[in-house]
Amino acid sequence: MPIKQQNGGILIWVASFFAIILLGLLAFGYLVYNRLSSDLPNVKALHNVSYEMPLTIVSKDNQLMAQFGGNKRIPVKIEAIPKQLVNAFIAAEDDSFYEHPGVDYKGLLRAGLQLALTGKKKQGGSTITMQVTRNFLLTSEKTFTRKLKEIILALKIEREYSKDKILELYLNQIYMGHSAYGVEAAAQTYYGKSLKDLTLAEHAMIAGLPKGPSIYNPITDEARAIERRNYVLQRMLELNYISLQEHEAAIRQPSTAKLQYHSSDVSAPFVAEMVRQYIFNKYGDAAYTLGLKVTTTIDPELQKAADRSLRNALHTYDDRHGYRFPAEATGKNNSSEIIPVIGDTLAATVLSVKNQGINAKLYDNKPIEISWDNVKWTGSKFKKFLKPGTLIRVRQNKKNNWSITQVPDVEGAFVSLNPSDGAILTLSGGFEFNQNKFNRAIQAKRQPGSGFKPIIYTTALEQGYTAASILNDAPISVFDPSEGKNWKPENSTKKFYGPTSLRKALTFSRNIIAIQLLKDMGLAKGIATGIRFGFTKEQLPDGLSLALGSGYASPLQMARMYAVFANGGFLIDPYIIERIESNEGKILYQAKPKTACSHCKDSKDAPDNPAPRIITPGINFIMNSLMRDVIKLGTATDARVLGRSDIAGKTGTTNDQRDAWFNGFTPTLVASAWVGFDNYKPLGHYETGGVAALPMWIEYMRSALKNTPVAAFNPPNDVTKKQIDGTWEYIQKGVVLKKIPPIKVAKKAGTESKETKKLIKEKPVEALF
Repeated sequence: MPIKQQNGGILIWVASFFAIILLGLLAFGYLVYNRLSSDLPNVKALHNVSYEMPLTIVSKDNQLMAQFGGNKRIPVKIEAIPKQLVNAFIAAEDDSFYEHPGVDYKGLLRAGLQLALTGKKKQGGSTITMQVTRNFLLTSEKTFTRKLKEIILALKIEREYSKDKILELYLNQIYMGHSAYGVEAAAQTYYGKSLKDLTLAEHAMIAGLPKGPSIYNPITDEARAIERRNYVLQRMLELNYISLQEHEAAIRQPSTAKLQYHSSDVSAPFVAEMVRQYIFNKYGDAAYTLGLKVTTTIDPELQKAADRSLRNALHTYDDRHGYRFPAEATGKNNSSEIIPVIGDTLAATVLSVKNQGINAKLYDNKPIEISWDNVKWTGSKFKKFLKPGTLIRVRQNKKNNWSITQVPDVEGAFVSLNPSDGAILTLSGGFEFNQNKFNRAIQAKRQPGSGFKPIIYTTALEQGYTAASILNDAPISVFDPSEGKNWKPENSTKKFYGPTSLRKALTFSRNIIAIQLLKDMGLAKGIATGIRFGFTKEQLPDGLSLALGSGYASPLQMARMYAVFANGGFLIDPYIIERIESNEGKILYQAKPKTACSHCKDSKDAPDNPAPRIITPGINFIMNSLMRDVIKLGTATDARVLGRSDIAGKTGTTNDQRDAWFNGFTPTLVASAWVGFDNYKPLGHYETGGVAALPMWIEYMRSALKNTPVAAFNPPNDVTKKQIDGTWEYIQKGVVLKKIPPIKVAKKAGTESKETKKLIKEKPVEALF
């Protein structure tokens, strides 16, 4: 056979062999492709991509209160990303991005050869598009099969999306270290500014992070981060993205990165936790990744005033009861064991003790001076413990001078709201959230004491009593079915005052009169009124002690009760969430609160969601008049310092002074203040609502009402003035007045006060019994 023919046959055979192999490979590849493709996610899902973003809670004026969820992410459109930053990423990650179809075959070949020659995997060959598939559509496993899936998906993505859309997905999803995802979050995390404000050197620094967010991190390893940044700048120069002058100027720049601890603009941790719990209950674990934004009703400036007022009131109480000489004061603890900040108290170490005062340094080594005038309250014994190295706690007083202090043992709560619609403006659940997360403003079940009496007096007015009705403040003994024995109630003063008008009885919080009223009207009527004001049956004991507030309530519930008197007689529902939005700004929930409208004459004037009227305008006006006298003449006269005629309210004190309250209001603002121990320990003798809780309310109202004009106080059409037993008093028109039988005055020695004896002698009166 001729050689030429023989060679031709061999070539045909070899060609056929390779053709068969190629066809086999193609067939195998086709089968693999079909097999893998059937198991691949749909790339169209990226049209509606949902980034994991934290739950954000803001105040009514959009100031940040808190964020919940580990990842920081701020998605931005590609149009908002500076072109030079995009160039930096392309130079660092994928310089052929605009040319390849999603896969860089040359890069893959180089990576494959590296694996074949060395047996080691080499980073590289992964395009930006392939990284998008990895970050959005695939798991993090590192297998050959996943790499094939990555390639197939990248090709599909390039057919489905524009290059700009692929870049947008990548730049919003890529991990940048320190819990930051995406370029905008990175800019905020490392530089505290937006993308548009970054320099070229900062662009390159950020673009260098994806290769190794911890290795090339400017916070954890500045030298390596600068090395990586300069590499990115060099690649940008080589690709003609920057000029030589820009390159030289940028590489001379020092690192300006500094981890930004973005604390909240508004400190309201009790509120933030309330909202977090609600959103979690509604959305589950997704609450922390959906990027929801919750706008609350909280007023930032008023919240600051509430926190300050609460802490000052607790410190004032604590000061009255002396220094407790904790381990900090004896120097037995070392400074590392002292919590630097608790509430408004700071840890400090004594440096020297001099005639002028104490020199100390705070936990951050800032030097301070403490005048002896601000140490006196601790007593003479405290001075003996002071020596260099003694650990103490300090705070700045109202004059911004440093003083010795301690973390109060006593606790408190404060809440204020808009009485017209129930919007909660402030809420403080205790001295320090991080020390004790129990939210007393909403979770505490405390006896309201005499703060409940307006319910009894409202019922009495509805039953025909007037503010001028006279009852006998004298010893009584009644059987209490809830206790199963006779009960002999007393006034807080341990005295009895004889014939007393309802106005005077509420003004001075006379217990006997409240009990007599409830006994005469019947428990059922008192309980029914309490339920009408929003309390539950379980909160209202079935006994005459109800007249003295022996049930239970939270400060928020008390504020709701007093809002009725503030808004003209309507029951509102307190609320704290104004709006919930998706991460795209779509409103998912908008509050539609029940709203009071005392001036609305017909349905045309009425709000969309009117609050129900539960007491008449006349009864409401008379109750306002009575509670204004509590401040003008009675148990809350310290509030006269506010210099306003439109404030009203009621003190509350329970047995053994275990609870101290003041609930008060104007027509535009209602607030409740409570002081007590979590373990129900007595506050101490004379620690009444007017002493322990009222100062908190006064300090807050001083700030809250600063720019609010005094409201007029005019009787409504259903109220008139009438002379009753020589006294002019407001009464409601059309109400049948209660006929009260003559008083049977007790003659037992020692039971009547001088005032009682004088009244009995001067004027015959009528009373219940």
